[in-house]
Amino acid sequence: MATPRLSGIALMLTALVVQADELPPPAYRVAAHDANIPSMVLFAIALQEGGVRVRSRLLPWPWTLNIAGTPFRFATRQAACRALLQALTRHDTKRVDVGLGQTNLGYHGQRFSSPCEALDPYRNLAVTAALLQEHHAATGDWVLAAGRYHRPAGGAPAARYRTGFSRRLERLLISSEQGSPP
Repeated sequence: MATPRLSGIALMLTALVVQADELPPPAYRVAAHDANIPSMVLFAIALQEGGVRVRSRLLPWPWTLNIAGTPFRFATRQAACRALLQALTRHDTKRVDVGLGQTNLGYHGQRFSSPCEALDPYRNLAVTAALLQEHHAATGDWVLAAGRYHRPAGGAPAARYRTGFSRRLERLLISSEQGSPP
């Protein structure tokens, strides 16, 4: 599976996903509101998990897969779905992360009606937000919740993730106050 070059259609999608004057974009605000979490926390997770540089801007990419530690980004949902189904025949589901929140199908696949539903940006954000809310309920802290989201077992990987997440969230908060893109 090779990562395709981002096409003109994909670049148009990025305009729908992130607009400089709307941080976080509306889809993140809706999913965060429904789960009762801060929308900037959800947006920071999506950037941390599946962000891609497009024209010098970091944007969340909805058709991102991580298969056995290797990230793949696809130009269309259909291409990502085909690759996902193929990957699931070759790898344990616990080695497959999907979509904006890089939801692990081995641990959270039951939250979707099918593996490819995890590629629906709105459904993936809803699941990501729900998971963050669950981790926040257990920790009382959004940074700790982000670390648990990435690695519930904790340890050094969760600590590194918390550090990166904290930096990203701080940059987003500063950018939103200044009205500049992330």
